[in-house]
Amino acid sequence: MAGKESLALVSLGCAKNAVDLEVMTGNLLKSGRTLSPDPDRADTVIVNTCAFIASAREEAEAEIRRALELKKRGAYGKVVVTGCYPQRYPKRAAAFPGVDEWIGVPQEWIEPKMPALRFTGKAFAYLKIAEGCAHRCAYCAIPSIRGKFRSRPIEDLVAEAKELSALGVKELCIVAQDITRYGTDFNGEHQLAKLLRELCRFDFKWIRLHYLYPDVLNDEMIDVIASEPKIVKYLDIPIQHCNSKILELMNRRGNGEYIRELLDTLRSRIPGLVIRTSLITGLPGEGEEEFNHTVEFLKEARFLSAHIFPYSEREGTPASQMEDKVPIEIRRERAAKLIEIQKEITDSILSEEIEREPERIVLFETYSNGTAHGHTDSFLEVSSPAPYDLHGERVK
Repeated sequence: MAGKESLALVSLGCAKNAVDLEVMTGNLLKSGRTLSPDPDRADTVIVNTCAFIASAREEAEAEIRRALELKKRGAYGKVVVTGCYPQRYPKRAAAFPGVDEWIGVPQEWIEPKMPALRFTGKAFAYLKIAEGCAHRCAYCAIPSIRGKFRSRPIEDLVAEAKELSALGVKELCIVAQDITRYGTDFNGEHQLAKLLRELCRFDFKWIRLHYLYPDVLNDEMIDVIASEPKIVKYLDIPIQHCNSKILELMNRRGNGEYIRELLDTLRSRIPGLVIRTSLITGLPGEGEEEFNHTVEFLKEARFLSAHIFPYSEREGTPASQMEDKVPIEIRRERAAKLIEIQKEITDSILSEEIEREPERIVLFETYSNGTAHGHTDSFLEVSSPAPYDLHGERVK
């Protein structure tokens, strides 16, 4: 891409994917491009895609086709497809005649040119600390898409955090496929605790941690989370399952007993902690006994929230070759049952929280029709009438 063309953006997938698009677009703007005021009309549209599960692939394909249709009508000059979909399917460009560039995931770090572009404004910002994944979960295609685990140098992260703090960002969200493994590819030592201490020196109000792998949460990390007041006592720990047999089939380290002990340890050492998790239903080999085990565990664990979804087969993964497959209807039924149970748990926890502490600090992100929308430190969504836009403000 050359010249001073205008850019339109389509961002699909997770926060980590959004960070990639922020960096790519920000660097293009520094070289003279501009953002189009009309997202459906520009010299070039960048469709940044996800390919994690079937629904994400379908969404990516639909957006590519939509961009190509707009190109036919003269609304776009060029269509550039980036991200996980072209990385996962490098030969599928032929299925989309008219795509000008088919670009996968960068295999080396691309540092943002400061000041970096932010889609999130000053309320919060993402800081991506690592790329790729060192785990080989049987159901997951991420390592084949994103590559091996690669930490970003701590001095670069500190420099970017310093700028974000100076810009007035209130909440810093630390993201990676597995932030607990940060630094191990440098010298074999876990360095997340060291990084967090550095980040806590800046003037953020909250620092939020996303995606902590359960078997790597060590004592030093727990101590930092417990002792640093800026680190919110909300942890996103995807356990995926609680039954030891299924965890082994998933190629996840640890077992059900370890997960229970970890939750007890975290809650005893981090006062006020709330936990979000992720669970998969219907992996090949999951029978009624293993599912019922999950039902009872979910009731006992009392997560604040849980992302629960039926197993989605990803071609080329070990799980896709497993026997004893669970029919899709049963996978969905099991997920629906867990979602219903989790809703009751979430409602109960929220009622207890409101009764215990009726006034909470809220960080507002958006404003529309006289209403400000934001979230609390425990990531509870809040909407409140407001006479003006409270974006980026923390209000009790």
